[in-house]
Amino acid sequence: MRRPSPLPSTPSAGRPSTPAPSPVAPDDDASTEAVPADAGASGPIAPVLPLIAGERQAEKSDPLDGEDPEPDDAASDRPLGVRDVWAAARARRRALRREIRRFTARQRRRRNAWLAAVGAVLVVAVGAVALAYSPVFAVSTITVVGAEKLDPAVVENALSGQLGTPLALVDSSDVKAALVTFPLVETYTIEARPPQELVVRIVERTPIGSLSSKAGHTLVDAAGVALATTKDAPEGYPALTVTGGAGSRAFAAVGAVYRALPEDLRTQVRAVSATTPNDVTLTIEGADVLWGGAEDSAEKAVVLRAAMAANPPSKVDLYDISSPGAVVIR
Repeated sequence: MRRPSPLPSTPSAGRPSTPAPSPVAPDDDASTEAVPADAGASGPIAPVLPLIAGERQAEKSDPLDGEDPEPDDAASDRPLGVRDVWAAARARRRALRREIRRFTARQRRRRNAWLAAVGAVLVVAVGAVALAYSPVFAVSTITVVGAEKLDPAVVENALSGQLGTPLALVDSSDVKAALVTFPLVETYTIEARPPQELVVRIVERTPIGSLSSKAGHTLVDAAGVALATTKDAPEGYPALTVTGGAGSRAFAAVGAVYRALPEDLRTQVRAVSATTPNDVTLTIEGADVLWGGAEDSAEKAVVLRAAMAANPPSKVDLYDISSPGAVVIR
């Protein structure tokens, strides 16, 4: 009598199900029975296997972001090759780069902000320089300030070579070369007034008198610079008689005394003489004023004004104010 064949078990996941082999009919005398191949999967464990197989299949079909899907069972059975190692290394590098970008995001934002600020400053600076050297800021007007004895129009005409030059490229040496032809110019300054005006401020030399020579009468300033030479003595300036000429110490003392005089006294001086730096003598309306040296000139001017008020020059031959505290009038 034969026993019924066992029930077929559920096939394992990922493995093709094969029909259970038919049991071999034993001989009547045999006492053993054929055991099916899947007999080990039957029993209480059989219902769990489909669930495990389904979970593994879900993990394979839903890989994590940035990771390569796991190989199937057939691929996992083969040995690892160079391509597998390379793919794993590439995935690791990608993950490392993502982490680096995440941790350095704030630093990169700060660096980009600094680069943008520096770029903006450079653009503004380059634009300003380019605009300053462009024809938009070229000189079209020259204005001379401070000219009293000189004709401003003549000085402006001498500086006309600067017309059309950008204000930033005006050369002070060229301006000096044009002004050196005017002896009355003592100092000068240049002022650029955008967009197109160049202002030249000059300080004229102050003549202190004229020196007589064979060439005529030379008008000089306190430094001995010859301003003009005429045949006749220039009006409004005293005649100078100085031992040693314009380059002597006596002449320097004469210049210092004359420039220290108040305007009302300066216009009354008719002549100035000196043999040494300590015996400067002025001639005011026929009376001599023994001034002495150039020291204490402000105090001596006050004393002289008071002495002339008490004793007019028409009644006096000499005012000796070389010592302001002991005035002698003769």
